[in-house]
Amino acid sequence: MRLDKFLKVSRLIKRRTLAKEVSDQGRIQINGNVAKASSNVKEGDLIRIQFGQKIMIVKVKQLLESSKKENAVEMYEIISEERIPESF
Repeated sequence: MRLDKFLKVSRLIKRRTLAKEVSDQGRIQINGNVAKASSNVKEGDLIRIQFGQKIMIVKVKQLLESSKKENAVEMYEIISEERIPESF
């Protein structure tokens, strides 16, 4: 499954176009490698996403073509979530 589609279906990022923009800026890694929107995601992968002042690392648990809001959280497991201290 494409990275941008996984992020949208899992609701980690609300829109697929936004997921594409974030990945094109180099703020997403899969297993330590910078990922593009078209990168392939498979079960067991670790995805690191940088949202502004927050870094989230999730593990892919399952891939679904579509999901309801209640089922979306079953697609991943949050490994860590940390804030980046602001530099002055």
